[in-house]
Amino acid sequence: NAYNVILSYRGSTWEVDIFDELPEGVQPPLCPEELGGAEEAVRRSPLIRKLAAEVGITEPEQIASDGWSIGYDDRFPEKRRVQQGMMFARTSKDDNLYAHPMDFVPVLDTNTGEVLQIDFPPKYIWRGKEPVLTAPTTAAPPLSDAEKALAASGRERILPPMKNQNFLPDLVLKDNPDFKYRTDIKPLHITQPEGVSFALNGHELTWQKWKMHVAHSQREGIALSTITYNDNGEVRPIIYRLSLAEMVVPYAAPEHAHPRKFAFDAGEYGMGCMANDLSLGCDCLGQIYYLPGTIVAMDGKPRTIKHAICIHEEDAGVLWKHGDYRPGGRSHTTRRRRLVISMVCTLANYEYIWNYLFYQDGTIEFEVRLTGILNSYVATDNEPDPYGTTVSPNIIAQHHQHLMSLRIDPMLDGLANSVIESDVIPLPNAPTGSKANFAGNAFIAQDSPLKVEVGRPYDYEKERRWKIVNNSRKHPSSGKAVGFAIGLKGATTPLMARWDSWVSKRAPFVQETIWVIRDVEGKKGSRMWPAGKYVPQTRIAPEDSIKHWENGRQSIVDEDILVFVTAGITHIPRPEDWPVMPSETLSVTLKPNGFFTENPSMDVPGTFDQQSVYANVIGRASGEAGIAGGTVSGPHECH
Repeated sequence: NAYNVILSYRGSTWEVDIFDELPEGVQPPLCPEELGGAEEAVRRSPLIRKLAAEVGITEPEQIASDGWSIGYDDRFPEKRRVQQGMMFARTSKDDNLYAHPMDFVPVLDTNTGEVLQIDFPPKYIWRGKEPVLTAPTTAAPPLSDAEKALAASGRERILPPMKNQNFLPDLVLKDNPDFKYRTDIKPLHITQPEGVSFALNGHELTWQKWKMHVAHSQREGIALSTITYNDNGEVRPIIYRLSLAEMVVPYAAPEHAHPRKFAFDAGEYGMGCMANDLSLGCDCLGQIYYLPGTIVAMDGKPRTIKHAICIHEEDAGVLWKHGDYRPGGRSHTTRRRRLVISMVCTLANYEYIWNYLFYQDGTIEFEVRLTGILNSYVATDNEPDPYGTTVSPNIIAQHHQHLMSLRIDPMLDGLANSVIESDVIPLPNAPTGSKANFAGNAFIAQDSPLKVEVGRPYDYEKERRWKIVNNSRKHPSSGKAVGFAIGLKGATTPLMARWDSWVSKRAPFVQETIWVIRDVEGKKGSRMWPAGKYVPQTRIAPEDSIKHWENGRQSIVDEDILVFVTAGITHIPRPEDWPVMPSETLSVTLKPNGFFTENPSMDVPGTFDQQSVYANVIGRASGEAGIAGGTVSGPHECH
């Protein structure tokens, strides 16, 4: 049985506030120990050893399995806690297993380790110029023994590719002694001789005019709260809480068992559980402050990740610059610095780098960098790949999406906030040649306040945007409500699966780009999880999820609201993403829009970096200060 337990620390003791048994079939997130236990169970299974041996994998230590939540499979009762295993082979302990995918997918009982089913995805063959599936349908066959399951796939067994394709330097050189690493990269160091410009008091972080609380969450990873900005002596609240609320990764191949691959990386596993213990000088450069993260292990004991969160400063290019182009005109440059709060999480084959970035001009950026290794599946020679890319011989990486829900609990100058939707459109009813728009160039930003709980799509044709505002405070010049604009043009992607698909039913937050709802708090907490609190093995989203919240249609004008932003990418793999994927980046920004009287970074002094030197003397003007390779001298005004 599963339970929901809420504790409070009062005085010097823990007290139990809630101890509720969950309904039958409701499954809590998978623990790292359960994922590891599934691989051990796979290796112990005589059936799986036999199936592996049939394709040349004869030693148990060669068998590798990534434990995944089952996704959706109604052949198994909801009350049974099950996992599926993505099967690979290894040629050595640290070998890149994803280079050796195997052709079957076991389903296991998570609690007992019993192998319940073996699924063999069918393959594609050419029929003329058209790819055709070897099975009559993409649907799952009935539960059966392995022999009948293979027969249902309509294909023979497929040998895993066994060429090593490693990324660890020693293994790369062992596999290919002629491989050469680049030798023309000179050192690049980040130094702060006077120390960092931020300060921490426990988990309370201050930097420049920003102040916030930084926490590690077992489910969300980084959770930031009570974010404020000191506006010339007035401490102005901006966000009560900011975090990743959910994430789903649906894959495109329709043939069973591939449609089960749509992991909820937060709700099914817990992003904070998968946090890396970060390495100084590798994951984070410069002068670094680390915060630990603590999770509850499967046995109920705390497990601490010593370096879970990294905090540091970065140069981020030019903050602002202008010069008078006239002869003798002066110019001024101010460089931009940003505060970085980051975490790296490994979820099986993928790495996610989560960066919360704070800027001197009042901007907040949620940046995600995706790297790691593509989820791979075995293919026969010259097999069609209509739903993926053959990234290496006999290895297909399937198309997929990464769709994330960023939860923003705003408190712009207080809790009574609203959201304005703005469409940029040509001036209505004013064609070219008309009195109102003779040249035909006019366009306007048409504002529409959102009035009741709602989900809204992005509209590229209208450059749609949204702004969180506080109507009780106006900008002295524009007369408009103070606000922060949500920028996500480079991070919007529609759900490619159908709206009545399994993934859409279980993750309704992916149906819209932005959701605005009322915050409703009770003894069991706030509205936190857009796909529900208990995600594993759901078949539809529970009542306590975003689509049901929206159906309440409560007023969201001048109320305590929540904003859920759906951001993501559609990944059509490239051969260049193999064997390890270069980082792919997406970001969502929150930019002040009428919140400050003027540019709040006017007081950032222009910097003149005494450590900057000329790389060579070519092209230098006669009499210009400085020596090639030496320290630059001259007036302290960048131009």
